[in-house]
Amino acid sequence: MSATHAVRRVFDWKVRGVRWIEIIGLVLVAAMIFSVYLAKAAAANESAEIASLERQIRQNGQRVRLLRAEVARLEQPGRLEALSRIAGLAPVDVHRQATVTSLPELAPLPEPQPVVIVAPTPPAAPAPVEAPAAASVPAEAAQ
Repeated sequence: MSATHAVRRVFDWKVRGVRWIEIIGLVLVAAMIFSVYLAKAAAANESAEIASLERQIRQNGQRVRLLRAEVARLEQPGRLEALSRIAGLAPVDVHRQATVTSLPELAPLPEPQPVVIVAPTPPAAPAPVEAPAAASVPAEAAQ
């Protein structure tokens, strides 16, 4: 009976007129409400992110379709043929084929090695020679 008596004491224990088990229950309910609120807020953020990514995927899909249509238009043989005629291009003659013996003539010439010009070093200048001191002339005589 002591175990049931101890449990009953916990349930009957009061703090300022409120049973202790009610306080614990109230704290647990508040914690559950707060955690559900946080989970819903996180889910809403993830949902907005998913919607944004799906919108970007749709836009990129439309761009891909437009670019493929543009490529198909630009690669039309009739258009390319008209452009080549305007540029003065023509198909390569079938008889213009290289043979094994003509390959060395078709090989590109090796590029010449650059010539490096080294500037000559100037000869060492001779030390300046001091002129013999002239006779000092008084300042009044110079005028």
